[in-house]
Amino acid sequence: MMAEIGALEVVTQNRLVNLFQKDLGYIYIGNLEDRTDNSNINETLLREYLVSKKYNENQINQAIRQLLLEANNQGKDLYEANKEIYGLLRYGINVSNEVGEHRSYVNLIDWHNPMANNFYIAEEVTIFGNKERRPDLVIYVNGIALGVIELKRSKVSVHEGIRQNIRNQQDNEIHRFFTTIQLIFAGSDSEGLYYGVIKTPEKFWLRWKEENPQGENELDYNCKNFFDKTRFLEFIQDMIIFDAGIKKA
Repeated sequence: MMAEIGALEVVTQNRLVNLFQKDLGYIYIGNLEDRTDNSNINETLLREYLVSKKYNENQINQAIRQLLLEANNQGKDLYEANKEIYGLLRYGINVSNEVGEHRSYVNLIDWHNPMANNFYIAEEVTIFGNKERRPDLVIYVNGIALGVIELKRSKVSVHEGIRQNIRNQQDNEIHRFFTTIQLIFAGSDSEGLYYGVIKTPEKFWLRWKEENPQGENELDYNCKNFFDKTRFLEFIQDMIIFDAGIKKA
């Protein structure tokens, strides 16, 4: 029975991976189940992006070092670390230049021109923390994980996926993986797409709804709309706030 359940979820997952590639233009990193060095920051992809933006090696090294330092800062809880990283993503990282030169900013994401960024999709991303967990789908922009999606088969409540996401953020789980994550999703063919942010209680997760005049599969239709490259970045840029210890979207 468990094998059957898994097979049904894989059908949905395979379809969405194909949708992200063919309809949305995301680059497929692969199935990362067997990799032991998965992270929320893919240094190779991030470095490639920054080189393409003509930053020099010194600037790139400083920027990546500071981003990693914040992502792995054990002295901050998940909220504080996520807030700090959001600021780095949103406004850039201040780095020093050669002696006598002014400091400058390294921008990890081009918010003004969303299509100038590199969008990736990975599946079965094994993460080692205090526990070993495997998010179904992870969205990377320029090598930085910004979104995670848990999928459920139609006969299982999508709220199981929501609870799975909430569990993974606990201190005894893989909470450091979520330091860069800006939006968190759970979906199924029968209930569509739900979203929240770090530490969003289950009852406050929202169902994404749009007019669907052709009656397309709700999950597919909403993914094609929400994860449109421009819209996805605009949502992160304009709709996220940190307010008195609570992150909202």
